[in-house]
Amino acid sequence: MQIFPTDWRTAMVLVAHPDDVEYGMAAAVDRWTGEGRTVSYLLATSGEAGIEGMAPKVAGPLREQEQRRSADRVGVADVAFLGFPDSRLRTTDQLRTAIAAAVADRRPELVLVGYFGAEWAPDVPNQSDHMEFGRAAVQALDSTEYRLFEQAVQPDHLVDVEGHTDAAIRSLAEHHEYLSVLDPQTPVWQQAEKQVLMSCPERAELDGHRGVGFRLLTPGRPAGGEVLGQVGRD
Repeated sequence: MQIFPTDWRTAMVLVAHPDDVEYGMAAAVDRWTGEGRTVSYLLATSGEAGIEGMAPKVAGPLREQEQRRSADRVGVADVAFLGFPDSRLRTTDQLRTAIAAAVADRRPELVLVGYFGAEWAPDVPNQSDHMEFGRAAVQALDSTEYRLFEQAVQPDHLVDVEGHTDAAIRSLAEHHEYLSVLDPQTPVWQQAEKQVLMSCPERAELDGHRGVGFRLLTPGRPAGGEVLGQVGRD
């Protein structure tokens, strides 16, 4: 297990839907922006199919607004949407090209993609959009200079986010309309707190501090041009 690298100033987070960043990763983003780093978000869809009983043409703009407010809570000003159809993502040339172009336009020093494995835990399957988008991102960026990390269930890098979970909870709670419909019986703040704390568990490797885990997918090239060495898997 390694501590997440600090030799960078700009990063880009790639996810499928509004609110995907907020399940844990936003705590790391809050730490990074607080350190003076610049982070931008790229979302494949506007999440327009995600609010039951609400027409996509209404839900999409609403969820984009919620995502921008959410990003602002953790110091992110640049939030872009690719406009691909929610719940119908496929690993296509069109998606790969759009991802590559958006990343090339911003030229971050490293890229982070949401978890795209088959299961979060035994009998807890991941969503198809997450898996399709993650595969497309890796394929789009695999042969480039970018260091690419995946938020991971079984990580090899950790970010200490002690003191940053409150900001992440506020960030997730900005998805108020979405969460209100997702679980009408539980107050939005309680939903957000539960999800963030579950996604940022206390880690023995961090002396009991809460942490967010990532897995290095491609080592990329730092500013000096030397390819970084691969890390071992624990």
